[in-house]
Amino acid sequence: MAITRSVVISMRLPADSGNRLKRMASRHGWTPSDASARLVEEGLRRAEFAFIDFRDSAAGRQAYMQGSTLAVWEVLLLARSYRGDVAAVAKHLRWPEAKVQAAINYAEALPDEIEEALSENTGADFDSLKRMLPGTVKAGSRRARKSRDAQASAR
Repeated sequence: MAITRSVVISMRLPADSGNRLKRMASRHGWTPSDASARLVEEGLRRAEFAFIDFRDSAAGRQAYMQGSTLAVWEVLLLARSYRGDVAAVAKHLRWPEAKVQAAINYAEALPDEIEEALSENTGADFDSLKRMLPGTVKAGSRRARKSRDAQASAR
């Protein structure tokens, strides 16, 4: 979340909240000030956009759809594959149309954020995924798996 202009606002937090904020900041490599600014921005976005939540992911902190494992950019990618047909995407996901529209609304309001995520996804290949998720294996056809298994058992 890029912030171009800033304003200084002072606030008091309970000591426990301040300590939790410092731990979160440390975990992400942020300053406590950066962490608090991000959390405020995320809270404002949650209030402004229906069905939006924020989570840590292998690609960093991202906007997700509440009650699902899908990031907003993933819903937008699916919507593009359905040529923007909200009803078709909703049927595919078994979601109400309003939830799909919420993802589209968020993407339209914050196009740079979503386009960056889509670009990163396009640039991902098997090797980069394996670095992020070490247990990743290539899926093959049943015939290829049977052949591999037969070769392995013959050894």
